[in-house]
Amino acid sequence: MAEFDLVRRRLDQHIGRPSFAGPADVVRWFGAVQAQDYLGALWAIGLRTPGSREGDIERALSERTIVRTWPMRGTLHFVAAADVRWMLDLLAPHVVARSARRLGQLGLDDALLTRSRRIVTRLLRDGGRRTRRAMYEALEAGKISAAGQRGIHILWRLAQDGLLCFGPREGKEHTFVLLEEWLPEAKRLRRDEALAQVALRYFTGHGPATVQDFAWWSGLPASEARAALDMVRTRLERATVEDRTYWFLPPPSPRSRSHAPTAHFLPAFDEYLVGYRDRASVLADGRAVNAGGGMLAPTTIVEGRVVATWRRTLRTDAVLLEATPFARLRGSDPRALAAAAKRYGDFLGRRASLALAER
Repeated sequence: MAEFDLVRRRLDQHIGRPSFAGPADVVRWFGAVQAQDYLGALWAIGLRTPGSREGDIERALSERTIVRTWPMRGTLHFVAAADVRWMLDLLAPHVVARSARRLGQLGLDDALLTRSRRIVTRLLRDGGRRTRRAMYEALEAGKISAAGQRGIHILWRLAQDGLLCFGPREGKEHTFVLLEEWLPEAKRLRRDEALAQVALRYFTGHGPATVQDFAWWSGLPASEARAALDMVRTRLERATVEDRTYWFLPPPSPRSRSHAPTAHFLPAFDEYLVGYRDRASVLADGRAVNAGGGMLAPTTIVEGRVVATWRRTLRTDAVLLEATPFARLRGSDPRALAAAAKRYGDFLGRRASLALAER
């Protein structure tokens, strides 16, 4: 399989699937969608849900069909509501084990976390929703310091245990809720079932991908990632590119690409990039999209390859997208980017304009 085919197949799997009826379908397809950049993650789902608006994605969160929490790699993701418990059961223990040293540095031992759990449970029980600030105030009132990084690490650790997750926003502030009350029907799986399921979800939504990519994305040790792949390999196809084996679930039928958009504005931390350990097929220089401080810049792709970074400026009823290309664009690329900017504006319910900046 030529490298061009690898890029095309990934683009089809990520963005070129018109069958997604709503946000939960998108999230379930991928297994999880990275979401520490909240507004960007709303667009990551909206980009893949034709005709959707930003409010539709937030409505899915309020209606509890998707949930935002820390299921893997210690990073915030959107997860389908039905999947959150088995994913936490499977993946969170690895995150917790790797975090022991940092928690120790912050003085967050088991006794303190037990006290924190009691405080948070009392605060949120019976349908309570509280902002991060309110959570920190409750901890401080209980003689537990939330100063510095302690507060967020306490909430993060309790989320790993499945005690809490994010609820809907109050204005611009995020809230926390008890997971057991928010999603009481979330199912659990046996460990072998969960391993098979997470592997199938990953290679379905992200394929073609390697087992190393899967281990990176899931946070599973390499041996467990290989074991999980072995459980589902008979349901997948594989191809070899430059001595690397890529696994994927073939689409149910060939798609016509004659009317498919060629350009897309991706948010920071989009699965199209962060879903893989090796990003060389779509991005020759990973540093080119590093915004500093561990953040990735939003990127612009044309025919599946990253050609620019971009930023937005919101106005009363409009949005300006300023793209900074890495090199001179081809003759048809500006028109494709203008069409992509319009799709983003439609998602926000704003008139979009595009400016191409000099690097």
